[in-house]
Amino acid sequence: MHFTELPIRGAWTIDPSPHADHRGRFFRAWCTNEFTALGIDFVPLQANIGTSRAAGTLRGLHYQAAPHDEAKLVRCTRGAVFDVLVDLRQGSPTFGRWAGAELSAENARMLFVPRGCATGYQTLVDDSDIYYMTSAVYEPSAVRGLKFDDPSVGIEWPLPPTAISEQDSRWPSLQDHLSPLEAAR
Repeated sequence: MHFTELPIRGAWTIDPSPHADHRGRFFRAWCTNEFTALGIDFVPLQANIGTSRAAGTLRGLHYQAAPHDEAKLVRCTRGAVFDVLVDLRQGSPTFGRWAGAELSAENARMLFVPRGCATGYQTLVDDSDIYYMTSAVYEPSAVRGLKFDDPSVGIEWPLPPTAISEQDSRWPSLQDHLSPLEAAR
């Protein structure tokens, strides 16, 4: 695996080192030894799958409040998405900043989202699926979000949103947002 640190502390893109032959390709999607060697504390406790029908579909920006905060390892298993994270860790030097990466079934790239960051994605093509593992189980009472088009964050989504849930369109902006997350880790 090839790890590339993003400008948000603790966030990484991870590109596989595939073995390819006439049958196709094989690669590791997660390895505790490689994560630990880089000081990344991530033990998956839950895995989730998201499917979206149309290009431009936007999901997020989501996170869970402490003590249910979670790290995520996201990959696209069909199609292509633009996955984004926003640092919500109070006291972090990158608080309020975002980073993003194109994840596709073809490039097999993954995005590691550290605890204390909101995340969301936009589909770049029709019929896109994501698969992600989390370091905490889903806790409905801890679900929070950040407005996807908050001008103070300034995320540059690649496409105009074509579909977004009512809940995701009503999350507060960063200025109105009092993060219940723990201080920067």
